[in-house]
Amino acid sequence: MVRIRRAEARDARRLGRMVRSSRAYEGPYASMVAGYRVGADYIAAHRVFVAVEGDGADEGRVLGFYALIVDPPELDLMFVADHAQGAGIGRLLVEHMRAEARRARIESVRVVAHPPAEGFYRSIGAQRTGTEWARPPVVMWDRPELAIPVG
Repeated sequence: MVRIRRAEARDARRLGRMVRSSRAYEGPYASMVAGYRVGADYIAAHRVFVAVEGDGADEGRVLGFYALIVDPPELDLMFVADHAQGAGIGRLLVEHMRAEARRARIESVRVVAHPPAEGFYRSIGAQRTGTEWARPPVVMWDRPELAIPVG
């Protein structure tokens, strides 16, 4: 069983570790997440949700998470744990994000994607809207900008 719940301050370290240890950011992408942290302040300021195994008191591992910024609408972070890749967690998180966006009366959510993730976002209906250009030394590569329809 997978449950999505609002992230809490106690989740901050686990979410930061998930970002820093993601296989998607190995090799040339490693510098992007080196030292990255998801703080309790970030969780308090944005709509951050986690997908977890189990239910309530039986809650297990964190399978993934996303952060929706409402103004302007942007999917700021979305990660699925390496061990949960391919199990539909990303799609589950996107559907939850769409429901949150609808509640906030948002029609479309911007995402600047990690280049290898563009195919995933396009598979859930996102449309390419442009390119976010590299900003060395922090981001060394161009990234696709997409719009996720909320519908």
